[in-house]
Amino acid sequence: MIEPEPLQQVRRNYVRFNGQTLSYFSGCDYFRLASHPRILRAVKGGLSRHGLNVAASRITTGNHELYVMLEKRLASFFNAEAALLTSTGYMTNLVVAQALRGQFSHALIDERAHAALKDAALFLNCPVLSFKHREVGSFGAALGRCGIDARPLVLTDGMFSHDGSVAPLREYLKLLPRDGLILVDDAHGAGVLGKTGGGAVELSEVSRRRVVQCLTLSKAFGVYGGAIICQRKLRAKMVASPAFVGSTPLPLPLANAALEALVVLGDSKSFRARLNANATFVKTALREAGLSLPDNPGPIIPLRFRKASEIAKLKRALIAANILPPLIHYPGAPAGGYYRFVISSEHSKAQLRELIRVLKPFAGIANLLSDRG
Repeated sequence: MIEPEPLQQVRRNYVRFNGQTLSYFSGCDYFRLASHPRILRAVKGGLSRHGLNVAASRITTGNHELYVMLEKRLASFFNAEAALLTSTGYMTNLVVAQALRGQFSHALIDERAHAALKDAALFLNCPVLSFKHREVGSFGAALGRCGIDARPLVLTDGMFSHDGSVAPLREYLKLLPRDGLILVDDAHGAGVLGKTGGGAVELSEVSRRRVVQCLTLSKAFGVYGGAIICQRKLRAKMVASPAFVGSTPLPLPLANAALEALVVLGDSKSFRARLNANATFVKTALREAGLSLPDNPGPIIPLRFRKASEIAKLKRALIAANILPPLIHYPGAPAGGYYRFVISSEHSKAQLRELIRVLKPFAGIANLLSDRG
């Protein structure tokens, strides 16, 4: 894997790279809350009032009141019974899997699921079957191989980070046995998708009764840490999971900032409205230029090129236009990498127009990142 050079983010939508200030269409701080003044004040306020760290597991002496408040706020934001806070988003899936170990006959996992879900499946102590990416027919066939009395657990991303597509949760639930469950890693969808930011679950208009939603606070909410949105009975099991018991919770200033981030996003629909408008603006222009973009709800535009010379040509064009080339080398991606442009709610129209200007000549030769990567 190629380790990228360090970047210094400046002025919310720019980075310093090799002495240049470049427009930034990368990362997943979709609303730029990581640099929002209210969030930054909440970090400073939390540090001055509470210190940095509880230095203990929540099961011993580290169960600070901020964590309890944050979990209640998360449950309210996502219109759910309960929430459990974890120190990282990656850990959420592991905590759930440890709590559910031995309770399911099979695990069914999307072939393009995040690595955190693939790791979580190892804890379940049951056979693991994969199905083709977002294909309901393949999912049904895998379900059929489990047998008539099976109790399956489905593992899938909510919004997939490579192209902004969303798992067909409603269709999965129609086929899933009554005592089956879906574990959704909604790191990218939470806060972004749905009328109120409830993520892929809200967008799909499905009940939370058979869905566990895992998320990170480091993307749409601009802070750090993970959270599991679930039923109260499952939360009671998860607090006994080794990963939860044996870890120190997130720093108190970040918990305080996460509380404020939920208020900021909850108080205003304009963030999501601007995000959708900006993404639509760019996607529409590129479609008109000949790029066959699917109607994915996420603000992500992937471009792949067959030739290394085409990758290099676009890189030169982006740098000449003072745009950081978002060439992604990630597990499962094409060998030469691919471009992933992430639109934010805070990009200016001038930045968006310049991105469109640079990408238009490449629309006819670029390919979408396929389901096979």
